[in-house]
Amino acid sequence: MNHTLSHAHSARAGTTEPAWVKYTLIATALGFMALFLLLPLAAVFAEAFKKGTSVFLEAFAEPDAWSAIRLTLLTAAVAVPLNLVFGIAAAWAIAKYEFRGKAFLTTLVDLPFSISPVVAGLVYVLLFGAQGWFGPWLSAHDIKIIFAVPGIILATVFVTFPFIARELIPLMQAQGTDEEQAAQVLGASGWQTFWHVTLPNIKWGLIYGVILCNARAMGEFGAVSVVSGHIRGQTNTMPLHVEILYNEYQSVAAFAVASLLALLALVTLLVKSFVEWKFERAEKAAATLPPEPFTQDKVTS
Repeated sequence: MNHTLSHAHSARAGTTEPAWVKYTLIATALGFMALFLLLPLAAVFAEAFKKGTSVFLEAFAEPDAWSAIRLTLLTAAVAVPLNLVFGIAAAWAIAKYEFRGKAFLTTLVDLPFSISPVVAGLVYVLLFGAQGWFGPWLSAHDIKIIFAVPGIILATVFVTFPFIARELIPLMQAQGTDEEQAAQVLGASGWQTFWHVTLPNIKWGLIYGVILCNARAMGEFGAVSVVSGHIRGQTNTMPLHVEILYNEYQSVAAFAVASLLALLALVTLLVKSFVEWKFERAEKAAATLPPEPFTQDKVTS
């Protein structure tokens, strides 16, 4: 009897290690988080408000700061929807179909994870710069990509496009194709199948990927730094503006703008945590309900 209770307790605990091992691991994890995450964040906000709120607000009174904020938001507003379309299309193709070159496509999706953002920026300069492959043609048609907003958006799209696809691919692969096939048997078109069957099954993973993609788009530095030209008031995003202010020894203004980026990151984490909580609740609720049968009304409504 005692052996059975002990075994059940160990199963609930998930491990048979002594309690001190668990608490040591927890303390180590919390210590690393405090040292490498909480302490730097606290330092950013402390430096931003070191000389008072009025000095902090003065950092955002400059036109260059507002230009950097607008460009950052514009870049994210363009890059995220583009990656949303690509992520859904790539994940659907990889998870739902078998075709020649599938492994190669999967490798290409992961490519920005393995390439330095600086190298990605240099590739765009090689392609679209004044001395690049397409530079003379672009110059002849008065089209400017490098050292302009289009180049910043292209670089941001490149470094962020795996985030949504990588969230959806394993999710779609785990779900299989049975539900889509059942919907098609009942007469649903491809769009109806996606809207009424596929999308509800992936919506939480999709939202999660969009959040991560947006966070990376707003915080990207390396690739954007190469293609932007650092033109104040025109091609500087918030991370680039922070670098310029810091190099000019305007530390309070630099940390003020950096604190806004940190605040956006914290908001992103809160939204991410909320989405994960909602996803877990939805999964638990779905596990307690019997599977809903497919009907003609469901797939054609």
